[in-house]
Amino acid sequence: MDVLRQVGSVLLVFSLLGAVLWVLRRGGRISFQGLARKRAMGNTRSLIAVERLALTPQHTLHLVCIHGREVLVATHPQGCSVVTTVAERAMGAGA
Repeated sequence: MDVLRQVGSVLLVFSLLGAVLWVLRRGGRISFQGLARKRAMGNTRSLIAVERLALTPQHTLHLVCIHGREVLVATHPQGCSVVTTVAERAMGAGA
């Protein structure tokens, strides 16, 4: 009898979870379009963290690559700033 009660409890929890997801999706609060887009694109990444250099405990330089273009960003206690942007690199060019 305990097994039947446990199975019933698990089914109840899953059905409540499904109902909540259905209500949220229907209300426009969540969307599963991003998951489908990620699966279709595969492992293609448009943003890559290339390197990070800590200048002080609160100041850091980040080199990020966005769609092939490198951007140097400085982070500090007041926020962050774009220091410079480098034009797109030619494919196959080594550093």
